[in-house]
Amino acid sequence: MQKNILAPLLALSLAVGATLIAVQNAHAQGSRCAPREMVVDRLAEGFGESRQSVALGANNAVVETFASTETGTWTITVTVPNGMTCVVASGQAWEAIDEEVAAVAPGEQI
Repeated sequence: MQKNILAPLLALSLAVGATLIAVQNAHAQGSRCAPREMVVDRLAEGFGESRQSVALGANNAVVETFASTETGTWTITVTVPNGMTCVVASGQAWEAIDEEVAAVAPGEQI
């Protein structure tokens, strides 16, 4: 049971780290970055995507996942405090999953 919890946590940690590296690269290149309103409008109008999740990353960056349940497209963006939003990943075959995470008692090792 404990190994089942570790794998998703490790994967999530690696994904967040990769996202932050990608944001730095995308921000430096500027080609996949624009003011947030423009990016959100483009995702909605061009791909039918709406926000599915949001989280706070390092240095107050906002990490969001947009997706369309109709087309299956998805996009991960990161918005920095100055309002610039960068697309860091996108793809197809989006599927929302509603899984329960196993609870860990205080003091219990994962």
